[in-house]
Amino acid sequence: MPEFELLKQKHNDIFGEDPELIVHAPGRVNLIGEHTDYSKGFVMPMAIDMGITVAISKIPDSNLISVYSLDFDKKMVAMYSDLVKSNVDWFNYPIGVVKVLQKKGYKFEGIRITFTGNVPQGAGLSSSAALEVGVAFAIQKIYNLEISGTEMALICQQAEHEVVGVKCGIMDQYICRMGAVNQAMLIDCQSLEYRLIPLDLGNYKMIITNSNVPHKLSSSLYNQRVSECEEAVKILSEEKPGKFLRDYTEEDYKKSHDIFPPEIRKRAFHVISENQRVLDAEKALQSHDLTAFGNLMNASHKSLEIYYEVSSVELDWLVEAAQTIEGCIGSRMTGAGFGGCTISILSPEALKIYLEKLPAYEEKFGYKPITYEVTPVEGVHEIWKK
Repeated sequence: MPEFELLKQKHNDIFGEDPELIVHAPGRVNLIGEHTDYSKGFVMPMAIDMGITVAISKIPDSNLISVYSLDFDKKMVAMYSDLVKSNVDWFNYPIGVVKVLQKKGYKFEGIRITFTGNVPQGAGLSSSAALEVGVAFAIQKIYNLEISGTEMALICQQAEHEVVGVKCGIMDQYICRMGAVNQAMLIDCQSLEYRLIPLDLGNYKMIITNSNVPHKLSSSLYNQRVSECEEAVKILSEEKPGKFLRDYTEEDYKKSHDIFPPEIRKRAFHVISENQRVLDAEKALQSHDLTAFGNLMNASHKSLEIYYEVSSVELDWLVEAAQTIEGCIGSRMTGAGFGGCTISILSPEALKIYLEKLPAYEEKFGYKPITYEVTPVEGVHEIWKK
């Protein structure tokens, strides 16, 4: 049975009615540009063929949100007038979206939602943004709300800030909302302008490896890194006015090098150099220079490991295992780090060798790695309508 048919049936079982609409929101993987988004820099994600599927129906003359998670087999209910952070983690994403939509003046009545997904949770592939965007898009469609793609991404980001409590950048919600088939996307997180970039890998495979090391942003060092970047800006702004690390070049960094505390110096160097790598990566893809693109991926990982210190021994092992194989274009950790996934571009022959190495990872670390071959897909979209 197709996933949307199962979801349709389950919605009926739980709520006693068919959904009016079913939508699918993709997860994402970031190809390069890590921990630059909240400094208003550049990122290059792509939407992937794993995601969250959301079924929705109206509750007329009501201000009730009722959400059933197929994967957790649990239903949660709240009134719009009483939307506070829940101790059930996944419920915070839909109630956060509803709360921000209401705060911004959008008018809609009650909703019943059933959802399921195949994005590995906690892997850094944006299951949270996919759920937020899926819910927001479904509400928009059944209540005919006028919300642009950019505005929806911002609403979902605000929901994550205010209800979930994670100071995420705009990248995840942006690519989940506006991804495109066979394209990567360069996003300027300051202007919110974006450019689609054809992603032609030929015979090479894009492989995500989930380290299965536990990864949870809200309890990690993520927010600390955000604060460290803000501290770096304070120091740099003594020489040159600016609000974000995006506003500074490597030359600016060098001028303030000696007055940075050691930790802040490393954070600033990563973000400023990573922004340049993203721009260089766009040029490499536009000119079909996969070797140059792969070298930038490798350099990105090294910077994340040494200067931003968000990698782990497990992620480093997986990256090195890929990078040392002939036929590996490039490999790096992807996502916030502290666990999560790596992304590698491998020839079919290199992929075979890589997979043969992975049992040694499990033997060494006790976590079973899982690989996924992914391709770029479109952003959130309708898949069924009553």
